[in-house]
Amino acid sequence: MILAEELEADWEKVTVEQGEVDSRFGGQTAGGSNTIKNNYDQLRRMGAVAKTMLITAAANTWKVPAEECTASSAVVTHGKSGRKLSYGELAETASKLPVPDEKSVKLKDPADFKILGRRIAGVDNEKIVRGEPLFGIDQKLPGMIYAVYIRCPVFTGKVKNVDLAAVKKLPGVTDAFVIEGGDDHYGLVTGIAIMGDSTWSVFKAKKVLKVNWDEGDHGKESSKEHEKNALAAIKGKAAKEIRRDGDVGDFPADPLTVEAVYHYPHLAHANLEPQNCTAVFKDGKLEMWVPTQNPGSGLNALTKALNIPKESITIHVTRIGGGFGRRLMTDYMIECAEIARRLNGTPVKVTWDREQDFQHDYYRSGGWHHLRGRVDEAGKISAWANHLVTFGMNTDEQPGMSAGVGGGELPATFIPNYLLEQTVMPSNVPLGFWRAPGSCAIAWVFQSFIDELAHAAKRDPLQFRLDLLGEDRKPNKQGRSHPYNRTRMKRVLTLAAEKAGWGRKMPAGSGQGIAFHYSHSGYVAVVAEVTVDAKGALKVDRLVAGVDVGPIMNLSGAENQVEGSMLDGLSAAWLQEVSISEGRVKNSGFDDYPLLRIAQAPKVEAHFFQSDFPPTGLGEPALPPTAPAVCNAIFAATGKRVRSLPFLKEKLSRA
Repeated sequence: MILAEELEADWEKVTVEQGEVDSRFGGQTAGGSNTIKNNYDQLRRMGAVAKTMLITAAANTWKVPAEECTASSAVVTHGKSGRKLSYGELAETASKLPVPDEKSVKLKDPADFKILGRRIAGVDNEKIVRGEPLFGIDQKLPGMIYAVYIRCPVFTGKVKNVDLAAVKKLPGVTDAFVIEGGDDHYGLVTGIAIMGDSTWSVFKAKKVLKVNWDEGDHGKESSKEHEKNALAAIKGKAAKEIRRDGDVGDFPADPLTVEAVYHYPHLAHANLEPQNCTAVFKDGKLEMWVPTQNPGSGLNALTKALNIPKESITIHVTRIGGGFGRRLMTDYMIECAEIARRLNGTPVKVTWDREQDFQHDYYRSGGWHHLRGRVDEAGKISAWANHLVTFGMNTDEQPGMSAGVGGGELPATFIPNYLLEQTVMPSNVPLGFWRAPGSCAIAWVFQSFIDELAHAAKRDPLQFRLDLLGEDRKPNKQGRSHPYNRTRMKRVLTLAAEKAGWGRKMPAGSGQGIAFHYSHSGYVAVVAEVTVDAKGALKVDRLVAGVDVGPIMNLSGAENQVEGSMLDGLSAAWLQEVSISEGRVKNSGFDDYPLLRIAQAPKVEAHFFQSDFPPTGLGEPALPPTAPAVCNAIFAATGKRVRSLPFLKEKLSRA
């Protein structure tokens, strides 16, 4: 849409094709809500350059000044004579012209946009409804066989011994072998490959496979042990100081001081399409069809794992049935490539079953926050101390992926006396990027605790937050070193509050809660409305978001992202928890890791403040403030403060 806008293309005649992995395209990654942010200006200039060349080609053909020609709907028109030439008629001539400096071309005034900002349907919608084979799991090649790869239930465990002969005798099974891997959670891990004539055949063989595993030293790790160690660590001295401003001093036990411990669990990605990959390796060359968010990283990983040059690898990117950060990883690609190499010349599709998808994920890290806060007589936060206990990947030196808190995260820099400390617990559970990495957890903690302090100050939670953000001023560094614009955040807080009717009288057992968060360059505030009946049954009635990510590219897509993010955030906070016992993840499917169902879903609203700032992404920013808004609404409805997730486990009967 961005390219077509500046090109003055006719959107109805635009066909979108997925590009192959090619270094000439630069980075090819979908993650971190970065695609619009990183490509908007470049794509606009590309379109403007192409349009300029087409106009020049027409002007040269007619021997008139280019300034007398205009382009619209893929046609160049000479204003004085009315002559017209289509882009198709001009393309060959234009392609032979010198390419102008992209900085020399004039970009359109956004007020003249015809495509951007509209509601435009997804380009694959009709194909998806028809069930066309767009996704990784749909791929079929002539002569293809099917495979499953079985890992030790305890992460990075090894094979002691296995009865492969018995498996090979099973109906539909064609072969089975062990692949030795390393101890790197993010590389090729030791496992057993079973091949057959159908996915069902190898899934059945997996269930009857008899194997003895060497679990190493990690077979005793458990969620219960994590909690025990974390609560002990909180009582002791923190291992590391991350940030100190002013002097937090003492926190006397009086109504102006609040002390609390917040806990959130590990989370799985729960992609509806489990991990899968199709590949063929022949004559030293690998060709692969894969649902990946990061094909460039996959290319690098495959080059290293197979010890072949990048030029010998072709990656076809398919549609993805759920990414959320899981498919930034490359483990399933490496598994498939290694199996394909052993089957030299025979195409193979590796598919994970649902149980495997849950039990060999890269999880959102759990954590514990011991918080102490104080408000002054004027009703403002005067001091804040936070001791975070989190997880490191088999180390106590640094947090694993997205498991820590940066020294610039709010409320740092907004409170005169501030302390952030950290203790890291070693763990063998692999961690990764989960939708709105980092922010997805800490927003719930910080925005819930800010709400506790607002009530301690006996102040309106909305006004309390507006006062915390303070007066409008030049943006300061905040969270991942992005400039934090107080004005933009206050606008979305006010927008969400106005659209939700903040402060109106609610029926008994009902309440409103509000929260905000700056995530992935996006400013989002959410107001939640909930009802809790006399028996403690929760109904989330409504979620209203105020959003500022600059100008919206596609209003339909933007609403999709915001509404989906809020529902995803609600689903995780309400229902989901990864349970670890004996060094392994116990969850095996949607029966013990439920997703939000239609009957539980609230009414959702997305309202945009379309500022003139450069556009940023929307895949993640609306998720973080959703959980705290709901939990703050639960408190307003019941007097019950939720400090542990998922809140499905909490007794919510009214205080």
